[in-house]
This record gives sequence, C-alpha cells and structure tokens, in this order.
Amino acid sequence: MSFYRNTVWFVKGLQEYTKSGYEAAAKHFCPADLDVNVTGRSFMITGCNSGIGKAAAQEIANKGGTVHMVCRNRERAEAAREEIVERSKNQNVYVHILDMSSARQVWEFANNFSINNTVHVLINNAGCMVNQRELTEEGLEKNFATNTLGTYILTKALIPALKKAEDPRVVTVSSGGMLTQKLNVDDLQFEKGTFDGTMAYAQNKRQQVILTWEWGSQHKEIHFSCMHPGWADTPAVKTSMPSFHAKMQSKLRTEAMGADTIVWLAVSAAAVKQPSGLFFQDRKAVATHLPLASTRSTPQEEEKLLTMLEEFSLTHILTSDLFTA
Repeated sequence: MSFYRNTVWFVKGLQEYTKSGYEAAAKHFCPADLDVNVTGRSFMITGCNSGIGKAAAQEIANKGGTVHMVCRNRERAEAAREEIVERSKNQNVYVHILDMSSARQVWEFANNFSINNTVHVLINNAGCMVNQRELTEEGLEKNFATNTLGTYILTKALIPALKKAEDPRVVTVSSGGMLTQKLNVDDLQFEKGTFDGTMAYAQNKRQQVILTWEWGSQHKEIHFSCMHPGWADTPAVKTSMPSFHAKMQSKLRTEAMGADTIVWLAVSAAAVKQPSGLFFQDRKAVATHLPLASTRSTPQEEEKLLTMLEEFSLTHILTSDLFTA
C-alpha cells in the first residue's frame, strides 16, 4: 500500500469515519426514512452474533422483520438471538449455523434455504481479518475464502430466490479501507511476498465493491449496494486490530452508528431510489477511489475477477447447478 494512499485515507478517516464524522453526517439524515414497518419481509444477515451485524439485526427485528441470523458459532448466535427477541418482542428471529469460509457449505446452505424459505433482503456482513496467512480445509486463504468467495457464492446462489421476492435487495458490508487498494487479480490468495492481513482484508473489500457494481449491472430486478460502516467499536475490530482499537477507542462509532446505513439500505424507500451497484457511507453514495491514488482497475481485470471467482466456486462446490441461473 502506498504511503500517499494510506496518509490521505487516514486523514479522511479521522474526518469522516469516526463518531464525530457520523454525528456531522446525521444532521442531514431524514428520520422518516427509517420510520417503517417491515413485517412480512425476510432478511438474511451473515455474521450477526455481535458487532454491527447484531445491531442491524436488532433494528430490523424492532421494525417487525423476519430475521435469519447466519452465524458460525451456535452458542453465541443463540445468545444473541435471545437478546434480540427480548428487546424487539419479535419471535421471528432464526439461527442458521454456517462457516462462510467453506465454499461447499455456503452453496449447500443457500440451496437448502431457498427451498424452504423466502428472502427479500440479503445482508452480507460476515467477514474476517486473519493476520497470519492461514488456509481453510478446502485449501483456500482464509480472508479470501470468507470475505470474497463466500460472499460471492452466497449471493449468486440466492439471486434466483431474491428475484421471486418483492423489492429484493442485497447489501454488502465493505470497508473504506478498500480505498487504499487497487484490484490485484494476479494474487487473489496472497501467495506472493510478505503476507499482510490488513492489506488482504482491504483487497477483499475492494473486490466486494467491484462485485456489487457488476451484480447491479447484471440483475436489474434486484437493488444491490455496498457500504462502509465507519470505524466502529466492535469485538472484531478489537480482536483483529488491537493497536488501532487502543489508539482510536475514544473516537470510534457505536455499533448502532456503524449499522445505521446497513439498515437504511435494507429497509428504506429512499435507498432504492438510488442507482443499483453503488458504495455508500452515512446514507450517501460516495466515490470508490481516492483522488490521484491510481486504484482504478480495467474492465479486463474486473472481468478476470468474475471469471476466477466462478472457477474457484465450481472447483470447490463440485457442481455447475449454481451457475445456470
């Protein structure tokens, strides 16, 4: 990552991504946007037993939505569910156990879910930042497998079900950290050079932004968006970036602040008036590149990303059924 990109990004972050940045942006929010009842609508949220995912699940449950919590750890997921139900008085909250780093598991889960359930909104929130290069049981680098390939397979597998629903949406929780990265399709699994977990995560988040734009172009019936939650005080940040968390703790957003734009994109009428495929921050579509940062990829590189993800998927789920949709 270049010194220029990092410096410009960090200055931008101090102004916009912090708690004070949220408070400044919130002065321009329309409160009526979230004054909605979503009873009868089904929301799948990955990675929501804590942090901003849990905060988003709570808000949607408060508004009457049916929430499908897709989590890796059953004990923590059930505890989170109990809390969400108690606070919302909404019993329509369900736990599903899934490891998003397993391509085969993700495909099987999505396939089975579609048979028995309706989904109106998919919120791709699950993610990880593993700071040492680690492989999954399927032999994939763990950050890539979870953040990019898992998100790709789950979304692609659910597109047919989403197209059958009224006002279908897909919201992917990306990160402003992707602004420091130019897409690198020649090393998707970070096999070259010294491994850097923060850089790997930012690459994955850049990939998610590109995928969102591509999906928005391909599937006009569904509203796709991705977003940056800002710098929020979550267990994941504390665990994966302990020094950043310690230095910035007093400036970090609350989990609810981080989740605000997720909920806005998932439930508000205002969100779907925006074009599909965009990147949002504090309820506004924002640029996906820093000025003069040389992070733009070519159409050929973006097409190569899609082709490689499809090849990875086919290799690891051992079926082409998913890609006939």
